[in-house]
Amino acid sequence: MRKLWAEFKAVAIGGNVLDLALGFIIGTAFATLIQSFVSHVFLQLVAAVIGKRSFSDVVITVKHTHIEIGSFLNDLLQFVLLAVALFFVVKLMTWLGVERGRSLAVQTCPYCLDRVPRGAFICRSCGQHLVEELPPLSEAARQLAEREARRWPSIPLRRKSPVDASSEASTGEDS
Repeated sequence: MRKLWAEFKAVAIGGNVLDLALGFIIGTAFATLIQSFVSHVFLQLVAAVIGKRSFSDVVITVKHTHIEIGSFLNDLLQFVLLAVALFFVVKLMTWLGVERGRSLAVQTCPYCLDRVPRGAFICRSCGQHLVEELPPLSEAARQLAEREARRWPSIPLRRKSPVDASSEASTGEDS
């Protein structure tokens, strides 16, 4: 029973489920915000330009049948604006480095068929080697540093050397 409870907790409270739940909640709130903007601001401006009280009042009549073109255009514009806004949010998050921890390039482990990052040497699920021979730890660390440097160029910051820090502490000066 404890094992079953532990597995349930791992699935229900695991990182992927929480990420999904938070993404869904934020996405729903964001969609509501965009829908409100389109309905109450953007489409009202368009309606004012074409001389109608509301954008949904734009109707075409064909043989005594009303075709509500305004309602369709309203939904179309909401979709397009939501897609554009989400694109810019994702770009902003990527620029800020939110996705730095996740590898977007993946490969399938031939042993367990799980998805692992393309540069992985060992499968995180089954522990099988994904390369013929594992490189030494120093070589693996060097390769990782090179990959990270290519993905995320860093701004060099001037750091104090241990000699500078110790001389500052002894003299009590602050630069």
